[in-house]
Amino acid sequence: MTSRESSGNRWSDLERPPLNGAALRQALTNTGGLYCDVEVVPATGSTNSDLAAAAVAGQAEEGAVLVAEEQTSGRGRLDRTWSAPPRSGLFFSVLLEPSKVPVHRLGWLPLLAGVAAASAISRTAGIDTALKWPNDLLVTVDGEERKAGGILAERAGENFVVLGIGLNVSLDAHELPVPTAGSLTLAGARGQDRDPLLRAVLRSIEQWYVPWRDALGDPAASGLQEAYAAGCATLGRRVRAELPGERTLVGEAVALDGDGRLVIAVDGGGREAVGAGDVVHLRAASAAESD
Repeated sequence: MTSRESSGNRWSDLERPPLNGAALRQALTNTGGLYCDVEVVPATGSTNSDLAAAAVAGQAEEGAVLVAEEQTSGRGRLDRTWSAPPRSGLFFSVLLEPSKVPVHRLGWLPLLAGVAAASAISRTAGIDTALKWPNDLLVTVDGEERKAGGILAERAGENFVVLGIGLNVSLDAHELPVPTAGSLTLAGARGQDRDPLLRAVLRSIEQWYVPWRDALGDPAASGLQEAYAAGCATLGRRVRAELPGERTLVGEAVALDGDGRLVIAVDGGGREAVGAGDVVHLRAASAAESD
């Protein structure tokens, strides 16, 4: 009987050590930078919901980080759920206060988090990580593109934004929520230690967020637009965009505009910028789903 099967619980795993909250707090909050607090809890419904509630109640400020070893009601975009075995991944939220950034540029925040997370994962785990517009982190497993992480940015009150990230780290094939999902381990990561990975992702978020905030959210001046385009697996691909109101667009994703919207050269002519909806990568030959 393996440790994951002990006590009748396929998700128990003695080989998955807990994060050290005190060590993380000391490493990330004593630098005079963005982060003011790092809290690690054994389980919660949603780190985004908890941190947003704390911000609205005046109990948290910019730079607060909430990490959960397990999320029981984790959420993704479009009200999708996010579930994973305890201590098998990174599930955390960061409270930001980009009050001077124009509202129309706040759509860049999930893209910023994607650039930051992808670069940190590539450096720390030693695997290539690509971005699927607007908020997915992709890895390659057995030659196929798989989603290993997701990002959710939500407003909290008038001035705050909660940036949530969920990342599958050590899940094996039997633990994946859906067969098309992936994990860093399945993609060949050189380790499963979540501590250095979390530190790297949070530091990378700070390195991208502060210049972007100071540039009043200007994606060109901060270098964010160029960096996202360079790492985005969606650009240059045939896609199907499923939009609000049951509209669907099919065509080639050709660019990002200044507000972070995906510009699609629509089959039949014309271009349209998409700011909300679900985008599916299509195979060039058969136009079948590729995610």
